Amino acid sequence: MSDTIVIDTRVQSVQKMKASDLPGLVARALLTEVQLTPKPGLVDIRNAGAHRDMDLLSFEGSTAAIAPWMEKFFIMGNSTARLEAGAVLAMLRPLGMACENDMLEVTGGVNTHRGAVFAFGLLSAAIGRLMALDIPLEQNRICDCVARFCRNIVARELSGQKGGEASKSEVQFLRFGLTGARGEAESGFRTVRTQALPVYQRVLQEQGDTYLALLQTLLHLMAWNDDTNLVSRGGLEGLNYVQQQAQKLLWQGGVLADGGIEALQRLDDDLIARNLSPGGSADLLAVCWFLSHFPAGAIYSE
Repeated sequence: MSDTIVIDTRVQSVQKMKASDLPGLVARALLTEVQLTPKPGLVDIRNAGAHRDMDLLSFEGSTAAIAPWMEKFFIMGNSTARLEAGAVLAMLRPLGMACENDMLEVTGGVNTHRGAVFAFGLLSAAIGRLMALDIPLEQNRICDCVARFCRNIVARELSGQKGGEASKSEVQFLRFGLTGARGEAESGFRTVRTQALPVYQRVLQEQGDTYLALLQTLLHLMAWNDDTNLVSRGGLEGLNYVQQQAQKLLWQGGVLADGGIEALQRLDDDLIARNLSPGGSADLLAVCWFLSHFPAGAIYSE
C-alpha cells in the first residue's frame, strides 16, 4: 500500500479552462477513482482487487505518466476546431498511442489506463474544440462533441470488415452486440449522463458526502453497464453475475443502508475469488467525477 495522497474532491463548476488546467483535473479524476475504497474487484487502498499485475502504486505512477498528455489533446482539439469533427479522431490517434506508450513504460507493460486514455483524450480534445469555437463548457456540449468525433466508430472498427484475426473487442461485438468503450464514446457517454451523473449529484446533494456518492454511483454503473472487462474475464455469466449482485445491493439501499459498506467489502472479496473486475465501470466513474465539474447545460446538437 502506498502513502496515499488525499485528493480534494470538492466540485467547483468550471466555466473556462486553459490547456494547462486539464492535466491536474484529469489526474484528480483518476486518483479519486483508484483511491475510492472499497471497490468490488478493483484496485483500491484495501487491495489490488482481481488483479495480480497492478496495484495502487502502479495506478498512481500511470496517472502521473498520462495526465500531462491531456494538454496535448486539448491543443489538438483547439487547433482543429474549424475542421469537420469526424476528421479529428484520426489526428488524435497518434497522441493516444504515444500516451499509452508512456503508460506502458511506467507500468512495465501493464495496461492500467488504456480505457481512461481513450475517454479523457477525447474529452480533453472536445474541451479544446469548444473553447476555440467560444461554445460554453457544459456536460452535454462536451459529450456531444465527443460523439461527433466518434461517429460510426463502432461500425468501422468492430464490424469485422477490416480483415485478419478478429480482436477481442470485435469478437464481443459480433457475438454479443457489446460495443464497449467505443460505443460509450460514440453515444457521447450516454451511460454517464443518464445514469451515473444523476445518481452522483443526487446523493451528493442529499448526503453531502462525495465518498458515499461515488460508491453509490459505482454500484449503479456495475448494475447496468455492459462492462466488456467483465466479459473478457468471466464471459456473459460473469457480467450477469456482477450486475445481479450490484442490483441486489441497490435494492437494499446500497452503501446508504446500514451495513452497506460492509456488504460492498464482501462483494469485493467475492469478485476477487471469481477473478472479476469491472474496469469499464471504473473508467466511467472517473469520467462522471470529471464531468461533474461542468454545468449540465441544455441538450444540444450541432
